[in-house]
Amino acid sequence: MELGLPLFPGIKFPTPRNTVLARSSPNNLPQFSSNASSSTSISVKPPTKTVPEADVVVIGSGIGGLCCAGLLARYNQDVLVLESHDLPGGAAHSFEIKGYKFDSGPSLFSGFQSRGPQANPLAQVLDALGESIPCAKYDSWMVYIPEAEFLSRIGPTEFLKDLEKYASQNAVQEWKKLLEAILPLSAAAMALPPLSIRGDLGVISTAAARYAPSLLKSFVEMGPQGAFGAPKLLRPFSEIMDSLELRDPFIRNWVDLLAFLLAGVKSNGILSAEMVYMFAEWYKPGCTLEYPLNGSGAIIEALVRGIQKFGGRISLGSHVEKIIVENGKATGVKLKGGQFIRAKMAVVSNASMWDTLNLLPKDQLPKSYVDRVKTTPQCESFMHLHLGFDAEDVREDLGIHHIVVNEWERGVDADQNVVLISVPSVLSPNLAPPGKHVLHAYTPGTEPFELWEGLDRRSAEYKKLKAERSEVMWKAVERALGSGFNRDKCEVKLVGTPLTHQRFLRRNRGTYGPAIQAGQGTFPGHSTPIPQLYCCGDSTFPGIGVPAVAASGAIVANSLVSVSQHSQLLDAIGI
Repeated sequence: MELGLPLFPGIKFPTPRNTVLARSSPNNLPQFSSNASSSTSISVKPPTKTVPEADVVVIGSGIGGLCCAGLLARYNQDVLVLESHDLPGGAAHSFEIKGYKFDSGPSLFSGFQSRGPQANPLAQVLDALGESIPCAKYDSWMVYIPEAEFLSRIGPTEFLKDLEKYASQNAVQEWKKLLEAILPLSAAAMALPPLSIRGDLGVISTAAARYAPSLLKSFVEMGPQGAFGAPKLLRPFSEIMDSLELRDPFIRNWVDLLAFLLAGVKSNGILSAEMVYMFAEWYKPGCTLEYPLNGSGAIIEALVRGIQKFGGRISLGSHVEKIIVENGKATGVKLKGGQFIRAKMAVVSNASMWDTLNLLPKDQLPKSYVDRVKTTPQCESFMHLHLGFDAEDVREDLGIHHIVVNEWERGVDADQNVVLISVPSVLSPNLAPPGKHVLHAYTPGTEPFELWEGLDRRSAEYKKLKAERSEVMWKAVERALGSGFNRDKCEVKLVGTPLTHQRFLRRNRGTYGPAIQAGQGTFPGHSTPIPQLYCCGDSTFPGIGVPAVAASGAIVANSLVSVSQHSQLLDAIGI
């Protein structure tokens, strides 16, 4: 589950092909004058013989690619985003059926309204683009675990009440001990704004020197305990827990669940910096969660508006078949139809590391690079359940988020064990027809691709497996919605599998992303062995999750402009 938390060391539909969302479009590509709405009118420019080009060509319109393109446009670079599908957004796009607007991916967010140096990286990018996202605020979600069912609230004291009631007094004491140890570390984890980072020595000016006073101040405020613990931020979070001798099974299981929701790995695989940042956001006074009033698609629409505002372009239905390498440098891309688009400055791939590898000529790559990509472990894939149904059939106190854990003993990363449910129409009624609800349930990166590999999606075998493997989600939904819910009465019922994930998101093996364990490996940087080819997204530093991929796109954009331009942008947005 991709959380929209601040951190730093996380079905497509038939619209016209080759549409371009832009104020101006590359020659040979149709023009799409857009306000980011899928129903916007289209006008087509007559083709010419001129080769289309841009300063920077971005492959893929996921959040990482859009953040990169948006900042490049803000830096006055001519940028063109090429998206294979008919809707922008990658895993964060929204789609509509029968008046129900569904999120396809992330649904748990916070930090959209934050500003300044410690803001969510995505919020910083939107601020730079002069865009904002109206949100509904809330502070709780329903939890269904082996011990109990309860409404879990964020904040410094509320969870202590849950622990006392559903776990034990020992769990209460260990949770207090954990917060007392890690909250002082949050000053270090949050001291360096993600938007200040770049991938060259210019980072000394834009980050190290610029924020040296605040870094020093944070270490002073941390005190001896925090200062001595700061090096642990780049180690697995489980090591902090072990050093505190936290052994309560409820606490260990709960922290594993939080880590898994944040980054797809348990506490022994997640960087302490990510967890410390999350704890600082969720367990401080006055903290809230936020949901975009128009769904996750509102995030994409805001980024697209920002790109267009500064003259950037997005071409939908434009499938990149190859990255062209000439004289050892990435000089452009070739589309599926054979069209060549030149990149005068750089090509940026927002595809996964495995999918990017498949776009490159093998004879241009060092064997060590190819071997590293091929041997990087992958997170598993997803099962999805999208439903549209009548609101009167379900409990009146229905909340937006529900987390179901069937067994702690199997581990939160075991398949068919954890189900996440989002009912965003609770907070944003416009996502469903009047009197209706829209729901998205999924198994978070735990569905083995091997069960599905090679199956024909039209076969009886595929349909049978689909019904069997989706049952765990149906049961979780029935548990969350109450006895009045009847699956047979749903107006919309869509089941997605790893093959769906692979097909529509073009994710290698339908994966959630690299399963890189903290302390055993690091997410790669953004440069590649091919000059002028860069990568952003969840295959690069800082890793998996909405804030992380936003930060990765920003880092690449910053790296492609001068230190002076970068510093001016930081000044302009007040960080």
